[in-house]
Amino acid sequence: MSFTGFQTEDFDVFTVPGLEARMEVLIERVRPKLETLGTELAPFVSALCGEEMFVHVAKHARRTVNPPIDTWVAWAANKRGYKALPHFEVGMFESHLFVIFAIIYESPNKIVFADHLEQKLGSVRKTLPKHFYWSTDHMKPEGTPHKAMKDEQFAELITKLKQVKKAEVMCGLRIPREEAAKMSGDELTSHIQTTFEALLPLYRLAF
Repeated sequence: MSFTGFQTEDFDVFTVPGLEARMEVLIERVRPKLETLGTELAPFVSALCGEEMFVHVAKHARRTVNPPIDTWVAWAANKRGYKALPHFEVGMFESHLFVIFAIIYESPNKIVFADHLEQKLGSVRKTLPKHFYWSTDHMKPEGTPHKAMKDEQFAELITKLKQVKKAEVMCGLRIPREEAAKMSGDELTSHIQTTFEALLPLYRLAF
């Protein structure tokens, strides 16, 4: 089976009430697409990063009450897990698809990333596409467009990454659900690859 893209119904999964019911539909509708996308893109992401990158699809296994508000597939340089490593993700909230580079709170690399971002901030500001967005909480769908990020916001983000244990950073692209649902699997895959190429300099800053 090849990746066929996402439909409107895939985003509607996050409106299903209750943990069990939502997980059932998510596992049936969305997870197979994420697994297929992950497998198809793994050789590209591995070549891009210069090392083998392994596929990890969100299982939401720790949830006991609240249904998930998003889901994703991640690529990271470890077969056993991705949360402690800088990684790439493609996922969805009800409102949009996201294509991002991420370092979440479990990763010790965030201090290295913060130091390097501080040093290379001028270059990052110039080269990163203006329509990309930054976020400091992977649980929230909101973010700040790159073009709107002020010096003080970058300074705050860098300080948090260095000093706050739970701090995290994500950067990348958001595709509104209506737009994502119109794209074929090939179109979306190509869009994801271009986005990951643009995000590679950030990934490199994490080491």
